Amino acid sequence: MSLVRSLIQRWRRLIGEMTAFGIIGVINTGVQYAGVNFFHLALGLNVLIANVLATVISATSSYFMNRHWTFRHRSRSSLHREYILFFIFNGIGLAISSAVLWLFTYPLHLTSALWVNVAITIGLVLGTLFRFFTYSKWVFKHPDDALYEQDDEPTAATEVVPDKTESRQ
Repeated sequence: MSLVRSLIQRWRRLIGEMTAFGIIGVINTGVQYAGVNFFHLALGLNVLIANVLATVISATSSYFMNRHWTFRHRSRSSLHREYILFFIFNGIGLAISSAVLWLFTYPLHLTSALWVNVAITIGLVLGTLFRFFTYSKWVFKHPDDALYEQDDEPTAATEVVPDKTESRQ
């Protein structure tokens, strides 16, 4: 029964993480679309440069939202470590979405606002799948993960206190 209870708990945690990740994703997708459209259509920047700028803005927002909501129950390694890994994986996600934009823009010559937004959507879906699994596996580690570094010193919560009834015997 313990195995079943453990699996149910893990499933509930995963559903909760995916829900929060999805809500944050919707918010930052809006930031991404607004950013690309503003930088590309309003300011006239190259679509790939517009995508990079919008990704930096939405990724920074996403990091703080995910750290403090989606994965708040996970252990906190150093902010420096998390932030670096987060942006490495976002860089890969950016490469995925940029590849889709490049494909639509250059070989296919689909450059209207509609096609730019279709390409952004496809790139975001592929990048989001990649990001969720990498964030949950390597950026915001769970204490049960092998990568989690435990302190050598016991804390008050983990310290074993001898039973006083045994010392009276």
